[in-house]
Amino acid sequence: MSRINERVLKETEFILKTGHTIREIALHFHVSKSTVHKDLHERLKLIDKNRYIQVKEILKYHTDIRHIRGGESTKKKYLKEA
Repeated sequence: MSRINERVLKETEFILKTGHTIREIALHFHVSKSTVHKDLHERLKLIDKNRYIQVKEILKYHTDIRHIRGGESTKKKYLKEA
């Protein structure tokens, strides 16, 4: 198995176990957000279709709530500056 496929499967297990965001996964595995995105959206689909469907649901959830997260981050930023 290639190193890339191993990384994809490790990222997959991590997101299924923790539910973390792409950004958090990128930090954990020391790769770029673009790499994680490609791994989970393109490469995983070719490696394991069933896990891809599970991961896709988690990523959809993150997309659905990102406006809430953005608001929370902005609020924290301005509270910290005050």
